[in-house]
Amino acid sequence: MIMTGLAALMASPALPAFTGAAAAVPSGKRIKPPRIKPGDTIGLIEPASASDDPFDLVLVEEAIRAMGLVPKRAPNLFKRYGYLAGQDKERGADVTAMFADKDVKAIFAVRGGWGSARALPFIDWDVVRANPKFLIGYSDITALHMAIAAKGGAVTLHGPNASSAWGKASVESFKRIAFDAATPLFENPKASEDRLVQRRWRTIKIRGGKAQGQLLGGNLTVLTALAGTPYLPDFTGAILFLEDIDEAEYRIDRMLTQLGQAGVLKGLAGVVFGQCTNCRDPDGSGPSGGFTLNSILRQHFEPLGIPAFEGAWFGHISDQFTIPQGVMAEIDADAGTLRLLEPAVS
Repeated sequence: MIMTGLAALMASPALPAFTGAAAAVPSGKRIKPPRIKPGDTIGLIEPASASDDPFDLVLVEEAIRAMGLVPKRAPNLFKRYGYLAGQDKERGADVTAMFADKDVKAIFAVRGGWGSARALPFIDWDVVRANPKFLIGYSDITALHMAIAAKGGAVTLHGPNASSAWGKASVESFKRIAFDAATPLFENPKASEDRLVQRRWRTIKIRGGKAQGQLLGGNLTVLTALAGTPYLPDFTGAILFLEDIDEAEYRIDRMLTQLGQAGVLKGLAGVVFGQCTNCRDPDGSGPSGGFTLNSILRQHFEPLGIPAFEGAWFGHISDQFTIPQGVMAEIDADAGTLRLLEPAVS
């Protein structure tokens, strides 16, 4: 019988004790995985929340096959533990198993939610380092992206989860990076509107200029929760990219304050803030009675004296760019663009 709620939490084995922050791996050259090729086997993991409907996995596998790839389920994929996709040890073991499996050429997270951080202590990081391959996903998967970067692992891909909608633009962006070894210019789509000027998918300059650095980032909430742990990499000289969903303006302010006071923002080369979906205080104390999201971002990023812009096309949206973690890139905050300076594959 699967226990849920309080009973399941009470029966949970104790989480491993944190014995002090290990030194983060300095920013430097990351290992580049081999490119993905048609016919490759792709591992499927659920490191966080459990899928609600078994049919969701059918759709995931159909999407993987539609890309010309072969899906392979992790051993514990159908495990359930409360709202999590199995015990922390089981989810961590699946990550290790998929990296260790020589037949698996890349790994897709089926979905995000919450729970990836809980699995981090149960992953064999020696195995991850010894078997460079792409991990693909976003949202809560940020915990895995950051931990892999902190532990000296390979380049990973911040892009749609396997259960995402996978519209044409998302598929094209993913394949250009992972299949074609391209170095694209990421530029927001030009929205088709009956307007004198474009309003949708606009980027907004926070501080102008160009900057080069290693791309590191992901979901702001998840990244912030790793501060003070051994799973956050060194951001010195990096271009930090962030996105979020359903966070009121004051909570964005609180998280950026924490990152600043923790020293994460110090030494950045540049910042790109993507989409912040539904980031508005529902009780009315947000933009009408307080700071707007843009004003909060300006308060935190303008004093850094580095190029920064918001509104880039990634985050909790129906289509998005696939952004490689750990690859050198250049941002142009005036133009609102991001350009890879090297391919993400070996």
